[in-house]
Amino acid sequence: MADEVEPGFVRVRLDLSYDGKEFSGWAKQLRQSTRTVQGEIEDALRTVTRSGVTFPLTVAGRTDAGVHARGQVAHVDLPAELWAEHQEKLLRRLAGRLPHDVRVWKVAEAPSGFNARFSAIWRRYAYRVTDNPGGVDPLLRGHVLWHDWPLDVEAMNEAAAQLLGEHDFAAYCKKREGATTIRTLQELSLERGADGIITATVRADAFCHNMVRSLIGALLFVGDGHRGPGWPAKVLAAGVRDSAVHVVRPHGLTLEEVGYPADELLAARSVEARNKRTLPGAGCC
Repeated sequence: MADEVEPGFVRVRLDLSYDGKEFSGWAKQLRQSTRTVQGEIEDALRTVTRSGVTFPLTVAGRTDAGVHARGQVAHVDLPAELWAEHQEKLLRRLAGRLPHDVRVWKVAEAPSGFNARFSAIWRRYAYRVTDNPGGVDPLLRGHVLWHDWPLDVEAMNEAAAQLLGEHDFAAYCKKREGATTIRTLQELSLERGADGIITATVRADAFCHNMVRSLIGALLFVGDGHRGPGWPAKVLAAGVRDSAVHVVRPHGLTLEEVGYPADELLAARSVEARNKRTLPGAGCC
């Protein structure tokens, strides 16, 4: 399936960030009173371009309520005449119109075949947690989870290494009708900084709903000694949700970066990403 822009339109890439605390996630909702990142940016675009219509955004990764983003990517298809008129001043005008908890850092015409969602080859998240017995630095409380048990980062990394690769992550995802839970987990590692904050880096080709926060919940159980390093892999192999796996709170999670292939590979990647995945050896019976 080609991802072609309609004649007379230009596809524009937006690089953006936001503090998720006051948002009910990325995606617009039916209730007009519900505040979302997509809603704020689409409203701002409509206002600064003096358009009578709303131009819908497509995002690299939908984030849940309370989740932050530093390196989110979206695209929007704008009429060519409107883009030509506003492109030079669009970034500054958006800065003046958007609320302070969401920023667009770059707007540029996207290369041919680009789709913010389907062209992406990986998304990288960071989850930050501290086991400081005194709690979280008040200046960081909106971005760092407090875990009230000492954490063994070495044991957590031992457990994390067993989850890498392509698997069916059904045990760590909130199932959605018709959606696959097969993902390739490319990186899962944890490091304690000089300030005592433990940062988990999680990178995959894509994520299913609640996957990152569920994985972190399992690793925290290993880190505080409630489970052994082999337990998260056993949960994964079982393929069903385990009540012992807690979905940790969203405020510790930040979408840090989205990766894309070279421009000449964008269209092919977009087609590939739309194909429903199966694991090697999976058959009809």
